[in-house]
Amino acid sequence: MQFRSRARGVLAAVALALGVAVGAAPAHADPLPTVVLVHGAFADTTSWDGVAAKLRDDGYQVVVPDNPLRGPAFDAAAVQRTLDTIAGPVVLVGHSYGGTVITQIHDPKVESLVYVAAFAPVQGEVAFQALDPIRFPGSRLLPPALQLRVVDDPNGIAGHNLDGYVAPDLFNSVFAQDVSPATAAVMIAHQHSLAVSANIEPSAAPAWANTPSWYIVSAQDHVIPPASQRFMASRMNAHTTELDASHASLVSHPLEVAAVVESAAGH
Repeated sequence: MQFRSRARGVLAAVALALGVAVGAAPAHADPLPTVVLVHGAFADTTSWDGVAAKLRDDGYQVVVPDNPLRGPAFDAAAVQRTLDTIAGPVVLVGHSYGGTVITQIHDPKVESLVYVAAFAPVQGEVAFQALDPIRFPGSRLLPPALQLRVVDDPNGIAGHNLDGYVAPDLFNSVFAQDVSPATAAVMIAHQHSLAVSANIEPSAAPAWANTPSWYIVSAQDHVIPPASQRFMASRMNAHTTELDASHASLVSHPLEVAAVVESAAGH
């Protein structure tokens, strides 16, 4: 009888200890946000391949929508359609002209914004203002590197539009001087032209004004001068990182870019 009483006491003590342990266990961590990567001009979704691979290895869901490169409002609407398919929180990332696009998007799911050598306009500003050679000298995105051509475009006048692209023979030295010629050749094969009118379309109210933002400056950028990038990052009060990289830092430094995106995801 005494043995049974002691056994019941031991079992009760074990049950109590287990109950306390279960009660003290931390709640399940919130799920990681989905990372949406928006490419810029003179590129396509493959420009994010290295960054996306690292993020997926680290457990993130990654979505890389097509950016039509037709104009800020039009392109933001296209990216918004992708966001509409995502249920949870989002980290929205834009490279180059993709920064102009993500600036137009006001979606409560977007918890943070990351700009990678990107335009980050204020309301009413156009992209060309960030390339002002008086305030921000140094851009080499000029003829003969910048070329124009007429393209078929159902959204343009009479089914056509005037687009800009980077001349293939100058692409490596102007756009991505820190990647190998072989990598540059792949990037050239995936180059998509940008409607010229996209660079003169005024921006809407900026999403970064009320969303935590990060900015990665490319210190050796020959497209958007580093001084312009630092100016935009400063006025948006962004968490700022600098890489010793070309305009194509997402290709030449994918691990470093992914690390900043993960910092934004875990803020």
